Amino acid sequence: MQYEILYPDAFPVIQCQLQQGESLKAESDAMVSMSATLDVTGGMDGGLLSGLARRVLAGESFFFQKIVASRGPGTVLLGHAAPGGIIDVELDGSYALRVQKNGFLAATDSIQVDTAMQNLTQGMFSREGFFVVKISGRGTVFLSSYGAIHAVNLVAGEEVIIDNGHLVAWPDYMQYKIEKASNGWISSIMSGECLVCRFRGPGTVLIQTRNPSAFSQWIKGLIPNG
Repeated sequence: MQYEILYPDAFPVIQCQLQQGESLKAESDAMVSMSATLDVTGGMDGGLLSGLARRVLAGESFFFQKIVASRGPGTVLLGHAAPGGIIDVELDGSYALRVQKNGFLAATDSIQVDTAMQNLTQGMFSREGFFVVKISGRGTVFLSSYGAIHAVNLVAGEEVIIDNGHLVAWPDYMQYKIEKASNGWISSIMSGECLVCRFRGPGTVLIQTRNPSAFSQWIKGLIPNG
């Protein structure tokens, strides 16, 4: 499969060129347009229990789209609902990705999309909750965000503090902990940050430049009462 991320600076889409017999999976309603030689169907990747886990535990779609070049080569355009970026990640099978809610957009058919449980502290205080999306296997994954996607590359022992509303994805071998943004609770709350995530390298953390929860609160503030 050949692909290109078009219009990366604003409202990007993925253009995938499939050869006959090739297929990919995508989030429900991700298809924008496709050649007449392609077919799109809906299904539960991994079966009923896996679909239920994604929907109930991780807040993802119950169904996936499967797009197949069944009658010859063709092109498909894929997009996502949020005004934000798209990034491609190549997985070699040696690790899995942890991805925030609504971060998965599409992948080659060899990729598995499941759920993973966080520990008690991470589940209680992170925006993602107790379960996040787990993406594993060998192939290409496309992730989406609200705002642009920025990669934070950490060497061994290096640490970074990230607002948990800006997380997109991180490798499962990286450890992180939830902590107060400042030394005291009052100062943390007054700063507007309250809780943050401290990641330790080596590894790469993908973050989004906008916070969906903050945008939601801003919209609510514009709506007159009643």
